[in-house]
Amino acid sequence: MQLDELKKAGCDEIITDKVSGSVSERPGLERVDNKLRKGDTLVVWRLDRLGRSLRHLISYVSALEEKGIAFHSISESINTETPSGKFMFHVFGALSEFERNLIKERTRAGLEAARARGRQGGRPAKLNAEQIALAKTLYSNKKHSIDAICKMIGVGKTTLYKYINQ
Repeated sequence: MQLDELKKAGCDEIITDKVSGSVSERPGLERVDNKLRKGDTLVVWRLDRLGRSLRHLISYVSALEEKGIAFHSISESINTETPSGKFMFHVFGALSEFERNLIKERTRAGLEAARARGRQGGRPAKLNAEQIALAKTLYSNKKHSIDAICKMIGVGKTTLYKYINQ
């Protein structure tokens, strides 16, 4: 859907990223930065496709403006080539960040409520108490290699060390 909208908007080249906008290292965004020149327009489907924080969005779009590069967000109908577009950019950026913060807050509250009801998050334990005791005994005896202990217990090295160091 996003690609269709970008093509409909007349984008000459579409660069995608496979990582979240909240991640600091984004190869696709770096490729965009290297390709953009004065007079170009960076088009995104939605503001949250470019960045996850208002601070990042504002600084990034401000840097584009300083380089003479326009910014356009299709979904929010924002075009920073106009004063009203600049204003709308800041308003929608603030609303996007507010929405993300609400989602984080609700998620955190939901996890706390689940914990209060006795629900434990994460993966179930791989080993029971008896298996952990056996692993610790085999490890402390130093008669078997780590690989051999892992095969006997049925876990990988990382898991074995996690239980031994508990």
